[in-house]
Amino acid sequence: MATSAPETFQVEAESLQAQAQRHLWMHFTRMGSFGPEHEVPIIVRGDGCYVWDIHGNRYLDGLSALFCVNSGHGRTELGDAAAAQVRELDFVTVWSYAHPRAIELATRIAALAPGDLNRVFFTNSGSEAVESALKLARSYHRMRGNGQKIKVVAREIAYHGTTLGALSATGIPALRSQFEPLAPGGVHVPNTNSYRWPKDRDPLWAADKIEERILFEGPETVAAVILEPLQNAGGCIPPQEGYFQRVRQICDRHDVLLISDEVICAWGRLGHWFGCERYGYQPDIMTVAKALTSAYAPMGGMIVSDRVFEPYSEGTTSFAHGSTFAGHPVAAAVAMANLDVFEREDLCGHVLAKEDEFRGALESLYDIPIVGDVRGDGYFFAIELVKDKDTKETLDDEESEQLLRGYLSGELYRRGLICRADDRGDPVVQLSPPLIADSEQFEEITDVLRPVLEEASRRVRG
Repeated sequence: MATSAPETFQVEAESLQAQAQRHLWMHFTRMGSFGPEHEVPIIVRGDGCYVWDIHGNRYLDGLSALFCVNSGHGRTELGDAAAAQVRELDFVTVWSYAHPRAIELATRIAALAPGDLNRVFFTNSGSEAVESALKLARSYHRMRGNGQKIKVVAREIAYHGTTLGALSATGIPALRSQFEPLAPGGVHVPNTNSYRWPKDRDPLWAADKIEERILFEGPETVAAVILEPLQNAGGCIPPQEGYFQRVRQICDRHDVLLISDEVICAWGRLGHWFGCERYGYQPDIMTVAKALTSAYAPMGGMIVSDRVFEPYSEGTTSFAHGSTFAGHPVAAAVAMANLDVFEREDLCGHVLAKEDEFRGALESLYDIPIVGDVRGDGYFFAIELVKDKDTKETLDDEESEQLLRGYLSGELYRRGLICRADDRGDPVVQLSPPLIADSEQFEEITDVLRPVLEEASRRVRG
């Protein structure tokens, strides 16, 4: 005998779908694309490496939501930590006050961070962390009598956030154009995508371009260089060996702060607590967010060296910046519980042990004509798609639109894989599974990717 449960479930799904299309404004989303023939994907449950939609379909979360659910979905101990904190203290601001969880978390982060990165300034997101770092760079130089040092050097195609200051550092024209004029001071240099370089180019060419730009602008006007350890936008672009060591020398030579934007690369994504450890360099400021709490609560921050903090350490001076909810007790409690998971299960060690297997699984797709390059480190990889593997000819804008949005994104999702098909730069498919992912998930990823990329290749090649 049939029950009413399926019918009730269908009514709920239809109601939520209608409400989503009428009232919810999703971020970075073409809202006009939804309608009777194109539903809003509604995710209702998560566990481990997987999530389920409102229709009961299971998906491998090959993007860790948005590079952030690093310890995996469904960690009830993180929710328990939040509930316990609410029972003890729901909220107090860190504007002139402190509370135990913020103190404990700042101390723990400082102990994990390399070198003299000992001061933790909490924020609510990655964009806020970057905004704070850029403001601090200006303020720091002004405090030392160098008020002209306001510019920030960033890389082309790099993404650093959505606030107007962070957007001035972001090197993606399509994200900037509708909000211009931006906060002044952002200047850009080439990134490290050597797949697109001439074969005889010096490996440290991109690093030297940073010094050229500083000299062109005038060192007396440049406050900071901001770089991701492994650049996200453009498709998981790694640095050349020695790149960051050269950049560190350049920054020291011209009294320029080095900001390591680790909103994605920190907290195990590259197999280390911080991406700068992976590539062996010491920043002056590090920005973090996302996986600090594995996204179970919003939280970010900047981790600052003792040297940069020093002008604010005495007298009546303060850094005139902050936000109400930064360092929230509940978020801090979740972050502490999340770091407990990382240490108890050695998630960084797991990534280092399994990254070659993950890389190999993706490199097994090289026989598909459209697969031009596989690059990345840790659990953060991209597959660059090309029209011609020999010439590295890329897709034009119309071809990229038709392939990525007209076919790849929808088909990968339909087959049960959440990843990112993106063309900020050249077309890529990005993968960043939770750090608990293992051989089973790698096989599942390639089992979905292979037939979809083979069909994409046929479409591109006619």
